[in-house]
Amino acid sequence: MSKTSVLIVGAGPAGLAAAITLKAEQPDAEVCVIDKAAEPGNHNLSGATFQAECLSTLLGAVDRNWEKSEQAKDVLAHKVTKDNVMFLAGDKFAFNIAFSLKLAKRLRINFAQMSHQGNYIVSVSKLTKWLTQIAKKAGVEVIHGFAAEDIIYDTTKNIATGIKLVDQGLDKQGGKPPNYVAGEIVNADVIILAEGCDGLVTEKFIQKAGLVRKANQLYSIGVKEIIKVSDEQFKKFTAERVVHAMGYPLWTPVLGPAMFGGGVMHPVSQNHIDVGMIVGLDWKGCDFSPQDALTNFKNHKFVKKFIDGGTVVEAGAKMIPEGGFYALPRNPQTFAIGKSNVLILGDAAGFVNMLKMKGLHNAIKSGIAAGQAIARCTNNLNAVSSKYTELLNMSGVMEEMKQSSRFRQNVAKLGPLFGIPLSVFGQKFPLFNVEKDYFALTRRKYKYKPAKSYDKNTFTALAETAHREEQPSHLTIINRNICAQKCTPKFNSPCITFCPAGVYETIGEQVKPANPSNCLHCKTCQRKCPFDNICWTAPEGGGGPRYKNM
Repeated sequence: MSKTSVLIVGAGPAGLAAAITLKAEQPDAEVCVIDKAAEPGNHNLSGATFQAECLSTLLGAVDRNWEKSEQAKDVLAHKVTKDNVMFLAGDKFAFNIAFSLKLAKRLRINFAQMSHQGNYIVSVSKLTKWLTQIAKKAGVEVIHGFAAEDIIYDTTKNIATGIKLVDQGLDKQGGKPPNYVAGEIVNADVIILAEGCDGLVTEKFIQKAGLVRKANQLYSIGVKEIIKVSDEQFKKFTAERVVHAMGYPLWTPVLGPAMFGGGVMHPVSQNHIDVGMIVGLDWKGCDFSPQDALTNFKNHKFVKKFIDGGTVVEAGAKMIPEGGFYALPRNPQTFAIGKSNVLILGDAAGFVNMLKMKGLHNAIKSGIAAGQAIARCTNNLNAVSSKYTELLNMSGVMEEMKQSSRFRQNVAKLGPLFGIPLSVFGQKFPLFNVEKDYFALTRRKYKYKPAKSYDKNTFTALAETAHREEQPSHLTIINRNICAQKCTPKFNSPCITFCPAGVYETIGEQVKPANPSNCLHCKTCQRKCPFDNICWTAPEGGGGPRYKNM
């Protein structure tokens, strides 16, 4: 049984920012970061347009000349100078409505936050690798290939004492062969949960500690491909351009209220453009797949001219927490984001501003606040969560979250056709009571279903996802009778269709997670199964996708 002073679960930008900040303030602090990915950045994926000012606060404390480093120049190579907000009307017509953002900015209304002018287009995988190097150089112990499955929490004293790691070496039936190693318990004085969206340990902690959300957490799924294009196509797109598109293939004015989300395009590196589709999990179509929408987006006349004939070189999927300010998990007594000696950071907490369509800057700011809070509470570690929340308020994170606090609920209740434009009124709307995403599914069919099925096997191969084949499945269908008697007759087993990795199949007459080794750790199945009948648990460390440039 091992012990450390500060244990951080998750080596993404938020967790690493906390570690770097704490070591800058207290060089002798004992800080350990564990991550389930095999290597730095393997499980990190995003859009991502990034407000990079937070890096000056984070890295300026450890290196005044950080901006001159080769890594900084690589990660921050693309600054947005051309910001397109497109409305796609059908599969041929596109209208740039970026003028509406300029008007909104002039009128000082919330809608202006959607502008990306002056932001940086970054690969979160690359950013994470860079921050890992900086953390290690500062003396942080960063350990990859170790997955956490639970938090050891004393409900009588209201403190956490450690983290339980996943068992290693179990066979498919859960037996313990000679190579079995029991998951260790790592004890710590302070625990930081920075696992990313829908964190397994985070959600267990929220339940054990009695934290509450005023509104349900809502989610989107993002599916993304990086496409190598010709010199001419890349030059035409330009290296400083970002495209966000709404309308087709998720909704049109004729369809009225439909799916929330849209397409995105960014340059990644020379001759490489990433093309993605983000869709709210509250979609209604039982035969809908986000990859079908991605196919339609790629075939749109506006998009196709930039990527036609290109080669997909990498692919991946990730969920995004979208519930906003009212979905943040809080201590009902102190309103802290966490409790006593446990802090929740970044996407694990839900610090995504859906009006901006950004969360990376808030993730890093939350890490900075966490590191500072621990440094200032060395004599009273049970007060860390309260100090952390105080510093979040001072950093502007909470104020920003408040500005977009009702946006996603407005869209869920009113549909994108009305909810998005009416978001200009921000706080004037009541907080709509929106049910969890899985309640939304109906027998309705997706109108724009492509004629050809999406090739999920190639998609997962390009994500380089892998797990040890002999371990127990980390995906469980809780009640098979619900599948057979309710889900399949009513919805035709939607998990088979919407899972981006093709994990689920019908074998005989049963729906099963037949291909758990394909899993991309997006957890969409757990949040979209219409009967809340799928449970995702952590597989052995080192498994999952191996993203390089996502």
